[in-house]
Amino acid sequence: MCRYSWAATNWRKRVEQLDDNKASMQDENIGLDRREVVRMLLKDRVDMLVVTGLGSPSYDVMAAGDHDNNYYLWAAMGSASTVGLGLANSQPDRKVLVITGDGEMLMGIGSMATIAVQKTTNLSIVVLDNGHYGETGMQLSHAGQGIELDKLASACGFDWTDSIRSMEQVKLLQQRIHHKESLNFANVKVNSANKPRVIPPRDGVYIKNRFRMSLGFKPG
Repeated sequence: MCRYSWAATNWRKRVEQLDDNKASMQDENIGLDRREVVRMLLKDRVDMLVVTGLGSPSYDVMAAGDHDNNYYLWAAMGSASTVGLGLANSQPDRKVLVITGDGEMLMGIGSMATIAVQKTTNLSIVVLDNGHYGETGMQLSHAGQGIELDKLASACGFDWTDSIRSMEQVKLLQQRIHHKESLNFANVKVNSANKPRVIPPRDGVYIKNRFRMSLGFKPG
């Protein structure tokens, strides 16, 4: 009986996993193209500072064109939003855009409250939400199971939040980011298609020093 129960349990888990994988494949074409979204957001960026979450958001930003004002985070899961906050506070005259994924944002979920109480109006956080943990095997994330990150940001007290589901909304978001008049949080629903990886520089010291020099500081 115990052996039968063990086999039945494992078979059920396997069926559930296959169902999840099938659902992920069906979802590949549901949502916006993440590369098109990022290209639109970075169009006419001028001197905007951009912080990327690890994994696909970094590849997306790199695919739109490398820039001295890009700060790519490697292996710092959950830190993109707080790095963006620090930059926004220290560079109040510059627009700061954080582009990250739902899994990375979930890892740093507590940062939403910290950022909201700072009321930094030159900071915008954009989450590319495909509902999956793309770097670890496309498991469903909490966002893929119903958690709405824009509503969490709203509850924390962000000035403006929205769930973005069309390129027209992305265009309006780009304009809002450039106005630099509010603390923004946008959850952009993108599809789960696996895009070719466009790898940004991996050398952390190089990325840091290049970024510092773009701000007028000496390498350090």
